[in-house]
Amino acid sequence: MARTESSVILPPIPAKRYFTIGEVSELCGVKPHVLRYWEQEFNQLKPIKRRGNRRYYQHHEVLLIRRIRELLYEQGFTISGARNRLDDGRANRHGDTVPDDALPPINDDVVFKREEVEALRTGLTGLANYIVTALKV
Repeated sequence: MARTESSVILPPIPAKRYFTIGEVSELCGVKPHVLRYWEQEFNQLKPIKRRGNRRYYQHHEVLLIRRIRELLYEQGFTISGARNRLDDGRANRHGDTVPDDALPPINDDVVFKREEVEALRTGLTGLANYIVTALKV
């Protein structure tokens, strides 16, 4: 099921509240029409729609898209296989199947907080790099 192709290195996710479909496309290495299709296939993916039906994705949705991309493009899952994997809550990075009794109960708050901490870390790293660059001038 897993492909032997190397993983694509994706850019860090900026510490922003909302991302446009174009920004998410660049951050995740997926074209906008693919993102729109995935919205229909993965019920977890629900961007906010504003002003003329424009989509705005939050940080946790960008992480979810990256996970979907990994399952489909790097691990070789089908759409239904990736959907089942995400529904099971067992979409780990190495494609290993973990027995249900070995998994702790999934707590959405913990997952969201971890994603939020990662977004803050990314933002702070960017800010630190900016400060270092500014001080060199």
